[in-house]
Amino acid sequence: MLNRIWAAFFFVGFAACLAQALVFGNTAVFQDVVASTFDMAKTAFEIALGLTGILCLWLGILRLGEAGGSVDALARLFRPLFRRLFPSIPAGHPAEGSIVMNMAANVLGLDNAATPIGLKAMNEMHALNPAKDTASDDQILFLVINSSSVTLLPVTIFTYRAQMGAADPTDVFVPILIATFASTMTGLLAVAAVQRRNLLSGVVAAYLGGMTALVAALVLYFARLDEEMLASRSALLANGTILSLIVVFLAAAVRKRVPVYEVFVDGAKEGFRVAVRIIPYLVAMLVAIGVLRASGALDLLLDAVRAGSAALRIDTRWVDGLPTALMKPLSGSGARGMLIETMKVHGADSFAGRLSSVLQGSTETTFYVLAVYFGAVGIRKTRHALACGLAADLAGIVGAILVSYVFFG
Repeated sequence: MLNRIWAAFFFVGFAACLAQALVFGNTAVFQDVVASTFDMAKTAFEIALGLTGILCLWLGILRLGEAGGSVDALARLFRPLFRRLFPSIPAGHPAEGSIVMNMAANVLGLDNAATPIGLKAMNEMHALNPAKDTASDDQILFLVINSSSVTLLPVTIFTYRAQMGAADPTDVFVPILIATFASTMTGLLAVAAVQRRNLLSGVVAAYLGGMTALVAALVLYFARLDEEMLASRSALLANGTILSLIVVFLAAAVRKRVPVYEVFVDGAKEGFRVAVRIIPYLVAMLVAIGVLRASGALDLLLDAVRAGSAALRIDTRWVDGLPTALMKPLSGSGARGMLIETMKVHGADSFAGRLSSVLQGSTETTFYVLAVYFGAVGIRKTRHALACGLAADLAGIVGAILVSYVFFG
């Protein structure tokens, strides 16, 4: 999928260049496109270089959370909920622990840990699946939750915003939390409706009701504040939550007599390796997006959508975040490239830059997650997994747009 998307960007960009040269006589567009490839390649390297320190810091902190037992404590907190969401898994089965740990890693933004643990959980659930080429109900639910998982600490988005010069990189924290919650709840409800699961009784209702009430309270509280107060209170909540997590992770690690310095350094080393690994991917994707933008093809699409919104008397500022929204279900690196490109063009603290950040954190890459998780166990018949995942994506995108207007108006 990603190979086709990447090649399509170049082909569409080249076609747009030819069209401008033949129809409008604008041959300078070829020069603009070539210049854009060099410029975006340089931008990609500079971004990856600047991310190194921030990734080292955060992956070091998150490694302390794992070693100190904070991740495991979070897993125990939600174990009663997941035990009832996956009733066909026998008590004490290895899949149970893997599912809980995978969800905990997703909530904390531990992508490097979440994927291998998730694949382990999918394999363990597959051992209980009698139809080996067809996704079971529990496997579908697990995949949809993964593809729309609530992320409490969207570290990667914070780091990109910091690198692109945002005054307060964490000011999108609360909007992302609300948007990703909308995505997860929609995915869960869609699967429950198709599979006729009862979510309105006992422990499940208590957990989901409590989380919904908390998010609703956040929305109601921030919605009644004026713009200046909203910005200061949301910044206080975001930074206070992040600082509290760091202190809790560190305190738990000290309490367990973990060698905090050595463990932090081990995590920081992983952060350095991640920063180095993403350079080729960033270069490839940003160059392709640069071609699409410089050729005029991307602007043509956005102008058409903007004209349609204006005709319906709808504010058109959300259109600038559309590239990230369209790319997110297809490719994580593609959406990341669109996010960076949007912040580069409009500014990290512009409405478009903030909206794209919220869109990036609102949901996961459904097609990628489906391909990796089901491909790992040889499932060919995915049943309603894709439809439910895309429903969650749509809810996350709409929620991101609406909440961005509330917070950044």
